[in-house]
Amino acid sequence: MAISSLLPRLLRRSSSPNLQQLRLLAAGDPSRSFTTCEGFRPTIVHKRSLDILHDPWFNKGTSFSITERDRLDLRGLLPPNVMTPQQQIERFMLDLKRLQVYTRDGRSDTNALAKWRILNRLHDRNETMYYKVLIENIGEYAPIVYTPTVGLVCQNYSGLYRRPRGMYFSAADRGEMMSMVYNWPADQVDMIVVTDGSRILGLGDLGVQGIGISIGKLDLYVAAAGINPQRVLPVMIDVGTNNEKLLCDPLYLGLQEHRLDGEDYISVIDEFMEAVFTRWPNVIVQFEDFQSKWAFKLLQRYRNTYRMFNDDVQGTAGVAIAGLLGAVRAQGRPMIDFPKQKIVVAGAGSAGIGVLNAARKTMARMLGNNESAFESARSQFWVVDAMGLVTEGRANIDPEALPFARKLKESERHGLHEGSSLAEVVKKVKPDVLLGLSAVGGLFSKEVLEAFKESSCTRPAIFAMSNPTKNAECTPEEAFSIVGEHIVFASGSPFHDVNLGNGKYGHCNQGNNMYLFPGIGLGTLLAGAREISDGMLQAAAECLAGYMKDEEVLNGIIYPSISSIRDITKEVAAAVVREAVAEDLAEGYRDMDPRELQKLTQEETLAYVKRNMWDPVYPTLVYKNE
Repeated sequence: MAISSLLPRLLRRSSSPNLQQLRLLAAGDPSRSFTTCEGFRPTIVHKRSLDILHDPWFNKGTSFSITERDRLDLRGLLPPNVMTPQQQIERFMLDLKRLQVYTRDGRSDTNALAKWRILNRLHDRNETMYYKVLIENIGEYAPIVYTPTVGLVCQNYSGLYRRPRGMYFSAADRGEMMSMVYNWPADQVDMIVVTDGSRILGLGDLGVQGIGISIGKLDLYVAAAGINPQRVLPVMIDVGTNNEKLLCDPLYLGLQEHRLDGEDYISVIDEFMEAVFTRWPNVIVQFEDFQSKWAFKLLQRYRNTYRMFNDDVQGTAGVAIAGLLGAVRAQGRPMIDFPKQKIVVAGAGSAGIGVLNAARKTMARMLGNNESAFESARSQFWVVDAMGLVTEGRANIDPEALPFARKLKESERHGLHEGSSLAEVVKKVKPDVLLGLSAVGGLFSKEVLEAFKESSCTRPAIFAMSNPTKNAECTPEEAFSIVGEHIVFASGSPFHDVNLGNGKYGHCNQGNNMYLFPGIGLGTLLAGAREISDGMLQAAAECLAGYMKDEEVLNGIIYPSISSIRDITKEVAAAVVREAVAEDLAEGYRDMDPRELQKLTQEETLAYVKRNMWDPVYPTLVYKNE
């Protein structure tokens, strides 16, 4: 006989308090909005979307089938690869055993990953407290939620993944993205950071695991810029991976197929952009860690249509420009002397070319902003990539690098040729600045640094900007010990200052993108700018360059302390707002229309920005019965 028919008889026969729950169940307990049963019959639920993922009773995580995901509005809220329960167990056990091995063997990354895990658990439990801890300890925890630890997190994300955060759009979702965006519960989203996982930091193709960088960047948007955490959205566009290790890994969470290319790839990104801007017309989208092949093309494709920017191309460039201008000030010269600097750039990827374009524009603007100014500015750069010095004699030269290729006769006058090594170029050119954006750890070898000692500059500067730490072109210890105590040193990832003896320290500046991208995003949002112009980016870079006091710069300190990031972001955002107004791009924000923005003084603009920055304060909660 069926249990359902026996239940009323059992309830009549017994008055035991142990059966009180059964009586409630038979009567229909209003506090339980679901029914469940033994066996393989379906379970009726009255939840969907994130509500069901946050319910430990019903959540299956990555084991939800494709049909269940569609039925329960879960499409896009989970990584695309459907896991069996056994695979989930194996993934958990692998992570547990890895932690045991690292603890036993004393791996150096254990401490950083352990901190990340603890912070991540706090984020899951109490978002307000998480951001309060992060803001008040930003100097200590920025390297945990962002570079360099975020690189390690991305490499191990399939094992570290516990609770969904953000959205996943995959090649398998083509034709569905317009409806998928409505699975995200927030009616208003101000900031999206999106990646396709193809070039995470300097670690290469990490596929779907790259979502860690989107999450980390948005943590800084909240902590540094005061973007409301309920209005941010990390996004992963999974178009496959060319990482053979991930393609063969049974526990990998993404699509296990080779990357889309050509028009197939572009159509996926097009569909994504159309979908998010249809639902959230005023959202700002930051592209992050797309391989060079697509970074420039996508930037040019969308920048005049949507509110978007590419942090690797434009953010890195802005931070580098601020540092380069600071290096000029450190020589005791005015920033207007920047066009006289000779700069050797190691790396011609998206970051390297982005810096070159921005630096040339800055120099040209200082020289009069005409054709001859651009040509004069171009001659100040010597670009070296994996094949050596880039000249016009190179076959199949990258179109983006072509404007910076040296003329053959020009190179020969310096005793150089197509493909000359980095050490040769540095020795012959005797540059003022050696700028590394190569993602090749140790590229500034002893030979290169010895050659840089012959610089014609009284205070040469070394920028080892590649992330994470292991990809830095050199360490500050190497730079100060080989080149000398008089140099200015900056890196992309954090290093400690160098003890030079006799009470002297060599300052290690961290030229990190986090000084700019939060302010660019916040300023664009508060201006209601239609697009993010080169002028707005230039204003952000110049604001950062001028943030440091003269006495600090003369002591080799060209970037501020991370601990002051919230104040820096406020200043940068205000500069972006003012430039957007000056270029007639501002359309206003909330109750501040463009005419009101135009009337604001510099101080009033700063106050306006500060007033609109979210603070992690517990609000008073009031229950409303729907």
